[in-house]
Amino acid sequence: MSSIDSAALAAAVAALPERFRGPGGAVGVVKDGEVIIREAWGYADPDAGLPMTASRLLPICSISKQMTCGVLLDLLGDPSALDDQLAEFLPNLEGRRPTIRELCDNRSGLRDYWALTALHGAHHEGVFRRADARPLFARMKTSHFEPGSQYSYSNGNFRILSDLLEDKSGRSLAELYARHIFGPAGMRDARLATDTAAPLNGVIGHEGNAAIGWLPATNRIVWSGDAGVAATLDDMLAWERFIDRTRNDADGLYRRLSTPSTFADGRPARYGMGLAHDKIDDVALTGHGGALRGFRIRRLHAAGERLSVVVMFNHEADAHAAALHLMRAALGRPSAPRGDTPADPAWTGVYLEPSSGLVLNVTTHGNAVLAGLGGGTEVLSFGAEGVARSTGMTLCREGDDLRLDRPGDNLRGLAVRLAGSAAPDIAGRYWSPETESVLEIEAVGSAFAGRFDGFLGRGPMHPMLPVAADVWKLATPRGMDAPAPGDWSVRIRRNRQGMIEGLTVGCWLARNVAFTRLA
Repeated sequence: MSSIDSAALAAAVAALPERFRGPGGAVGVVKDGEVIIREAWGYADPDAGLPMTASRLLPICSISKQMTCGVLLDLLGDPSALDDQLAEFLPNLEGRRPTIRELCDNRSGLRDYWALTALHGAHHEGVFRRADARPLFARMKTSHFEPGSQYSYSNGNFRILSDLLEDKSGRSLAELYARHIFGPAGMRDARLATDTAAPLNGVIGHEGNAAIGWLPATNRIVWSGDAGVAATLDDMLAWERFIDRTRNDADGLYRRLSTPSTFADGRPARYGMGLAHDKIDDVALTGHGGALRGFRIRRLHAAGERLSVVVMFNHEADAHAAALHLMRAALGRPSAPRGDTPADPAWTGVYLEPSSGLVLNVTTHGNAVLAGLGGGTEVLSFGAEGVARSTGMTLCREGDDLRLDRPGDNLRGLAVRLAGSAAPDIAGRYWSPETESVLEIEAVGSAFAGRFDGFLGRGPMHPMLPVAADVWKLATPRGMDAPAPGDWSVRIRRNRQGMIEGLTVGCWLARNVAFTRLA
């Protein structure tokens, strides 16, 4: 444990409003169990002139997941106590059902239900009721990998867990949080706020940016144990102080939550019990982010340093980057400079990772390799040995293809370079037995678009753009949840005569969903 760089931390905090622009924000830092930074700036609601303060409630979104897992451990101790009840939620799932622990570790293999809402025909500004969740889970027939073998973020894991906890205890989730989390931690104003349509004591979330301005975000989702908690900055600082106060207790709740775990093959995992595990240089971190349309939240905890950082925005700036910025400043560890080896421009291209079925887009810029696999773009540093690395991904050239390793996901494979032009014969209707929904693809002049029709409605048209021979992307830049699914990879399947017999759709959170051509 070491002292912090107070001057660097103060300068980093002062720079936040300009560096991460938006209507308002709040930030707190805890060191050795004491609050040393507690600041807010800007507006909770600019239209009303309502200032942001440390006592304003904001949805903490997916940070709720660790608290749901905390209820599980405090209430039952052993997650396997609920394993037998999982069949009620997944009555049609083929193969081995995941365990409750695999749900808590995001290693269940279940496709994320918020991504799947797009395939079920939801509109991005539609209503998702609590009653809509179970029918969606009941339709699941396959997992997109063998449970335990890989990591894939799935909000539904924690939605199911919270329902099981209510059924087992006979208490509401709100009561369970209050008894097992909020009360012991001294989170006086924290609560379960499931309906995101209603502002919390005046705080409005905002989409947009400095270039186009900020617009009030529309949310009509009813959440649960996946992202339903609302808390103030003061509540979050109380959570961090509780973590520090119980750090030496062998049965301490956060200590049990943050115990490292492994994949089924023994490879170390970077996620478990609702917590992400990361490092700044040699300093181990645990924490989590939260994202709802209009809000971004991040907390980081360095146990060895007894140091915690919390960042809360009522807009969509990068709260993770802000939290890392503060943590590095406090630790006196500025970002390491990138190497000066120029990246090989021959890497630029589009590739297909076969096991996930996702398109890998690669470009180069100076000494950096920019790689996007179904989600956001990662920046990798190109080394003298011809290998590109980031904390989340390693790429190296193998012939005309790229060998890929994502240790956090336990995904390794050869991404094959794509070539050729997509044929314009994809218009038609396609049926998925997995989602029990239809994909309608239409030609609109020389352009194409697709929409999904399912039990949640008949969704909007999404543009479809050609990528390579028999590979397209379908773009959903806005979804019910945030972030949205983004670009879905669409792979065309043909019979021996060259006629289309079906296609497979997938994004990072919901891979390899098969559709058969109807007409």
